[in-house]
Amino acid sequence: MIPKGGRKGGHKGRARQCMSPEEIDVQLQAEKQKAREEEEQKEGGDGAKKFLDSDDNEDEDDYQQRCKRVEGLINNKNPNRVAQTTKKLTQLDLDGPKELSRRERQEIEKQKAKERYMKMHLADLARVTIIRKQQDDAARKKEEERKAKDNATLSGKPMQSLSLNKQL
Repeated sequence: MIPKGGRKGGHKGRARQCMSPEEIDVQLQAEKQKAREEEEQKEGGDGAKKFLDSDDNEDEDDYQQRCKRVEGLINNKNPNRVAQTTKKLTQLDLDGPKELSRRERQEIEKQKAKERYMKMHLADLARVTIIRKQQDDAARKKEEERKAKDNATLSGKPMQSLSLNKQL
């Protein structure tokens, strides 16, 4: 059975080009030389003149190498890429505030929310007990007033009984 494209296999891998070991060696030598010259320039002195002379040649070599690859097509650098910098132990700020991870922040927020809830809950319970006490006092007062009224009516007036037989 023939695949849909009509050919056996796909299109991937046709245009791949590998660098030869000699090209890799030349590239490594150029990088080492450039690193040495940068060190000499930092130290100052005669190395600065050599660096300037060889820098022109290296720029041309770098440009030619970039043109061979995709880097030659791209002139700008990625603004989103953050270069990783290493800090020395003396540069570290151990006394400063430490950034918490997402889980630690969530755990702290959860604990604070629980504390807020318990505080509000206790305040509500206190309010409820005060209201119940007031209601109980009011009910007791009403009951006493009703009993006092009943006692006053019983002691002050004779009881009249109504019967249906007397009216007929």
